[in-house]
Amino acid sequence: MRDPGASAERTRLAWRRTGMSAAVVALLAARPAFHPSAGPAEWLLAGAAMAGWAALAAIAVQRSPGLRVRPPRPAGRSIGAYAVITAAIAVIGGLVVML
Repeated sequence: MRDPGASAERTRLAWRRTGMSAAVVALLAARPAFHPSAGPAEWLLAGAAMAGWAALAAIAVQRSPGLRVRPPRPAGRSIGAYAVITAAIAVIGGLVVML
């Protein structure tokens, strides 16, 4: 028994999980910016992490309706953009750990 809608649902849920994980990393990256001795580097990293998370959320909201129709619409460039932004947020998280 094959359900073509199940793969689109799994993909939509994967996008949601990635967005929630990115939100956690962005919030953890922003945490040092609230320390009293925080400087411009911490503020820039926090801002970049939050901007990246906002971009991921915007792409996911734009992509979600395309996954609900049958057959699902092609993603276009949103998958590549999502991957690049996710990798950038991971790099920012790594930089925060090294500060």
